[in-house]
Amino acid sequence: MVNYKVTVLPSGLLNGTTMNSIFIKLVGTDGESDRTWLCNFTGPLAFTAGQASCFNVCCRASIGKLILIELDKQGLPLIPQDSWFPPKVEVESPEGDTYNFPIYRWITDSEIKRFREGTALRVFEDIHHLGRYSREQALKQREKDYRWDVYAEGIPHNMKVEGPLSLPCEVRFSFTKTTEFGFTALTGLAELGLKGLSDSKKNWTNLDDLNLVFCNKRTDISEYVQEHWKEDTFFGYQYLNGINPILIRRCTALPENFPVTDEMLFPDGQSSLADEMKNGNIFLLDYKRLDGLKGNMINGKQQYLMAPLVLLQKTPDDKLMPIAIQLKQTPADDNPIFLPTDSEYDWLTAKIFVRSADFSEHQLNVHLLRTHLLAEVYAVSLLRNVPMVHPLYKLLIPHTRYTLQINFLARFALISPSGFFTKFAASGGEGMGTILKRSLSSMTYSSLCMPEDIAERGMEDVPNYYYRDDGLKLWDIIKRFVGGVLSFYYKSDEEVQKDSELQKWISDIFEHGFLSQENTGIPQSFTSVVELVKFVTMVIFTGSGQHSAVNTGQYDYDGWMPNTPTSLQLPPPTTKGTTSEATMLNTLPNINTTVQGMATVWLLSKPSSDFVPLGQYPEEHFSEENPRELIKDFQGELEGLTTGISVRNRKLKIPYTYMDPAVIENSVAI
Repeated sequence: MVNYKVTVLPSGLLNGTTMNSIFIKLVGTDGESDRTWLCNFTGPLAFTAGQASCFNVCCRASIGKLILIELDKQGLPLIPQDSWFPPKVEVESPEGDTYNFPIYRWITDSEIKRFREGTALRVFEDIHHLGRYSREQALKQREKDYRWDVYAEGIPHNMKVEGPLSLPCEVRFSFTKTTEFGFTALTGLAELGLKGLSDSKKNWTNLDDLNLVFCNKRTDISEYVQEHWKEDTFFGYQYLNGINPILIRRCTALPENFPVTDEMLFPDGQSSLADEMKNGNIFLLDYKRLDGLKGNMINGKQQYLMAPLVLLQKTPDDKLMPIAIQLKQTPADDNPIFLPTDSEYDWLTAKIFVRSADFSEHQLNVHLLRTHLLAEVYAVSLLRNVPMVHPLYKLLIPHTRYTLQINFLARFALISPSGFFTKFAASGGEGMGTILKRSLSSMTYSSLCMPEDIAERGMEDVPNYYYRDDGLKLWDIIKRFVGGVLSFYYKSDEEVQKDSELQKWISDIFEHGFLSQENTGIPQSFTSVVELVKFVTMVIFTGSGQHSAVNTGQYDYDGWMPNTPTSLQLPPPTTKGTTSEATMLNTLPNINTTVQGMATVWLLSKPSSDFVPLGQYPEEHFSEENPRELIKDFQGELEGLTTGISVRNRKLKIPYTYMDPAVIENSVAI
């Protein structure tokens, strides 16, 4: 007889222990053990003590190299089935070898669960000869748990789920997250002191009243926004370091539908548009994805959504100033080009229409589509197609935390027929679907890869572009980490090409995420290690740094409503000289639309207390020493970036923190 020492690590979750009986079977290359009850003198309490529990499993002879374990959990006569979350099982063989079986899953029923040894890259090749454990059998349950669904035509597919409780337990919110998120959602209006205003359909009669509402909850940046939102310098600054820093691009040729003249911009003849473009000083904002959309109906009243074109100029002191605004895409006599030399309220109203358009462009394209919906596709394809011991699974599973549930809630509470966007945003209803479809159809792989995106937009040398500065450093840190890990497992391009699980992962992403649109440039398969490293870097960056850049500052920049109105109640002026403070106030959203918007961006900006920052991995999926060391190096580089950002920010009036690893969550979790 030989003994195998089995150690079950304790659950780190408050409700992750079990009073049920646990049984195990060891499967090796030369045989398997009997199904054995893991029982010691503490009985079932072994799995509630908060410490590792050790057991012996006896076999008549060595069963060779361990390949997998089978676990099942059975209720007792007076103890019904409960839920158990074991992190990992370690097994020491009679030969002195230690095998690791990462689990990190909820076990809720009495069915047999199989877990493969954690250091094997090609473990399926080892077990095919056993006959009972084919690849198809191993992935069958995952394909059943993680099914594709179509929420709306023309946008990325999502996971089919009836509600949060129908999600597999391992991808649900924790108890802490559930409690805090639900409380914030229910009490957002009360926390902001706005509950009594949520039903008021009156217009704001002066900004002082809005000041009184806004004073209940402020951040340092939101207070700065309130004080400076009318200023041209701050208007331009937001397109570099606000929550939509990816729309702006250097302008080298004026769009044909934007007939700006030198006489408009340089009446003194001291310069020309051609010279300024040649010198790299002119930048463009083009909201063409919003063109032709009819505004939503809110409180029974027609709303208005424009598709502006905006020119900005870099000044000698490195400020970015708006110099021309056209609020509709098609030039016409009733579509004037507004200039800083126009009357105060003509110019301010034009900027308000631009900022309102930016709300829809940012929320639907930049935030929802390009981070949330794509992150869900990457996660579902991973969970469907890649086994738990695969290096790709180990590398990416921390970056899927909470994504599936937060996206279900987004579809339910934000973009559903009764959601916030449908009820309180100018782009709600039909416009919302059109914007999402247009955004996906125009998306490119290169635009998701920060170094290429910055270059394509001509933004490499623009001063004070902290999103770019911090983001490129973060991209490089992630890429070095990903490259180190994947190069440890894949020694040649041929190994990548032959990995069927890896190829199925990217194939599903191309089909279900990008709807098989070849013009996106998304790879349909992987042919090299370099190609794989780039794509995985993009996946991690999208769900962590990029999401933080476009999500974390929502209350900072959108909390003060006039800076980013969710909707506008009057059409834009068709002639100059017809606006006033009164028309501006009547154009801004009414009281209940304002406060609902404030409560929503407050909720979307508030992390939970079980936040896991980028680079921290509470679950230990890697068993090999090399990737463990790479994780330490990764964490050290992230700490260095945090230090550099902190030093830089001490000199800034508006600190830029959204790409600071200390505030970046590991996944799309809010």
